[in-house]
Amino acid sequence: CYDQALGRNHSDTQAADAAAKQAAELAKQQRVAGTPDEDATLRERARHRLGSVFANDDQYAEARANAGKGSLLDSRWELAKDSKLGVFQMRAYKPVYLLPGFWTSDVNETPSSPNPDNTVETPQDLTSVEAKFQLSFKTKFAENIFGDNGDLWGAYTQSSRWQVYNGEESRPFRETNYEPEVMLVFRNNYSLGGWHGRMTGIGINHQSNGRSDPLSRSWNRVILNVGLDRENWAFVVRPWWRIPDGNDDDNPDIENYVGRGDAMLVYSRDGHEFSMIGRHSLRGGDESHGSLQLDWGFPIDRTLRGHVQLFHGYGESLIDYNHKATYVGLGISLLEWF
Repeated sequence: CYDQALGRNHSDTQAADAAAKQAAELAKQQRVAGTPDEDATLRERARHRLGSVFANDDQYAEARANAGKGSLLDSRWELAKDSKLGVFQMRAYKPVYLLPGFWTSDVNETPSSPNPDNTVETPQDLTSVEAKFQLSFKTKFAENIFGDNGDLWGAYTQSSRWQVYNGEESRPFRETNYEPEVMLVFRNNYSLGGWHGRMTGIGINHQSNGRSDPLSRSWNRVILNVGLDRENWAFVVRPWWRIPDGNDDDNPDIENYVGRGDAMLVYSRDGHEFSMIGRHSLRGGDESHGSLQLDWGFPIDRTLRGHVQLFHGYGESLIDYNHKATYVGLGISLLEWF
């Protein structure tokens, strides 16, 4: 329904890319044609440079501003000029799903951390099968901050692991992660090896589980986003820098397990969506850790999809940031990435 609202199809995307490319070539020809000769006076050269900075041809500018209209990333981030839908309206962000069956190969009964105040001494009585669900949305606070580019977004994601089958322990919520963030997103227009560079963004991200010691886990990051797509594919790279927490850090070594960045590859076609997210610490030796998550969303009816999730590695949730295990989930989803 989101794609239909924006009128996304491959012919629209290709037409927008072609128009943007033609506009760029014509603009380049005009710049070359208008360049002063070598024997031009200093005043003429200065006038030319100043005019180049502030020159604006509406036809070229509009073509470039609509580059990629209807593409995968445009369908979620309203990158093209004609795709913008205004501010303070709820938008899809990350997948929204319910997995009634979520199994792990290794239950983490004694979560630990280098901080002794955040290490559980008494094992918890947990089952290997639980339920997992995720809610996620975003809204635009401001758009076109810099001329016809630059949108400010706010987003919130919440994911929970519920020991719903653990009747002996009163079916507790084992772990819930809360993740608010703010992002400044810019539209791009470049090509790289057959991929189209659509967006670059920078944001501040907070993630915590809202619990007291010894189960408290949290961190804050500055995250850079770079997104490219082509036809039915999207690729997003996110390196990040952790904001130091000082001596009271719940999880001082979290970057060595959850990672210092991630990369996501998504393929969407005929209602099916496959996604792969990889993270790594970007360190060697004893600090070389990471994870891989695979998701498949498939159509059940017009508004409901089945969802399969496979995770292997460290940091499936914050409480398990330094715990390695394999997780398999099966359920339904209302929204996928695209």
